[in-house]
Amino acid sequence: MLPASFVESLSDTGLDSASQQTLCQTLGQGETPVSIRFNPYKLQDRPEGEPVPWSRYGFYLNERPSFTLDPWFHAGVYYVQEASSMFLEHICRSLFDGGRSLRILDLCAAPGGKSTLLATVAGLESIVVANEVIRSRALTLADNIRKWGLGNVAVTNNDPSHFGALEHWFDLITVDAPCSGEGMFRKNPEATAQWSPQAVELCAARQRRILSDVWEALRPGGILVYSTCTFNRKENEENVAWLAENYDCEGVKIETDPTWGIVRGEVPTEDADPIPVFRFYPHAVRGEGFFCAVIRKAGGRIRNRLSKPRRTIFAETTRQEQASVKPWFGQPEWMHFAHIGDQLYGYYEQAYSSMREIAERLSVLYSGILIGQLYHGKLKPEHPLALFHDLDRTAIPMAELDKETALNYLRKQDIPVELLTEGMNLVCCEGAPLGWIKRIGNRSNNLYPKELRIQNL
Repeated sequence: MLPASFVESLSDTGLDSASQQTLCQTLGQGETPVSIRFNPYKLQDRPEGEPVPWSRYGFYLNERPSFTLDPWFHAGVYYVQEASSMFLEHICRSLFDGGRSLRILDLCAAPGGKSTLLATVAGLESIVVANEVIRSRALTLADNIRKWGLGNVAVTNNDPSHFGALEHWFDLITVDAPCSGEGMFRKNPEATAQWSPQAVELCAARQRRILSDVWEALRPGGILVYSTCTFNRKENEENVAWLAENYDCEGVKIETDPTWGIVRGEVPTEDADPIPVFRFYPHAVRGEGFFCAVIRKAGGRIRNRLSKPRRTIFAETTRQEQASVKPWFGQPEWMHFAHIGDQLYGYYEQAYSSMREIAERLSVLYSGILIGQLYHGKLKPEHPLALFHDLDRTAIPMAELDKETALNYLRKQDIPVELLTEGMNLVCCEGAPLGWIKRIGNRSNNLYPKELRIQNL
């Protein structure tokens, strides 16, 4: 049962009465579309299925499978993401499809759908800072980034106010703000129970604080994508209007196909082009409720001022260490290798300086690709290296397992040694790497991370 005050609030959205009634019926059905987005760095051929019209890599499934029991899910071959959220890909391609490297901040990033999307679309020489203020959610975000395996993401655990230390640093900032969750009512019944007009007011105020905190980190001419999964104007158009009244904002042109079912709108600005906004209603699109606005920061001199580094994180590698690590990479000439403590990490050369600036000023939980440790010139690889898209698979023997045996590996169970080569092996299922296992004579050591293992299935 939808709250009566929520139903009344729909009159402010611009929907006619018939559409409001249809929307309410749709929200009460409890049937949600299932969509996934595949990783083009790990899967070259597009899978079969109905495509998400605004995404090059997204498509719908006819029914919801048990993703936990699919090895490809654990290999980062695809990400389960709500279709409406994939519209961010269309925005990025409309504005940034020019090939230059970008600095991107995904401010409210957990669990990682938009961050993995941005890392894919922006290109490997760009950097995505995926931030989450709640530490437990940030740890889940880091797991998903490692699984995706592109190496161009830094996962941070900071309050939005901390990004003021990176003045005019980012080309693109996405703020998928915590909201009252009206667009998720049919997917999450708890959101319905927790909704109230008071919660809407609190969310709107918090969203304005977040936008204010992060505005200075966006360079003049840069793009802010503000989004929510709610319908009311207080958290959506009114907050965009508030931003335009208090900061130098201007609109940009984003084309959409009328057949997509997206409701377009505009928020006026005083002296510039109006700001385009996009509404996704579950009765009109095959996706959940979603709102986004695309805002350009008006021109001005880019200052690129940074606070002083709080600490030194990285130590450079020796030529001998690099010689030991390079054979594990398909294109080592692209990489910059560095120590963080006793562990080796890999970064794309063009993005390394940006990664270093982030690590020295923010609370970074994970960045680049964790490679492992060297012992007497021999690498002991860590799990993220197995999932890195450019791992050179000729560097180590591969153990190709069938699905059931692969699931046993993911449960951290013993694997028959006759399937393995003596020493370290890369475990794969249908060509997708899952992790490491070591054969030692007549026994094996399953090196899949304990905290990631499948339990009770």
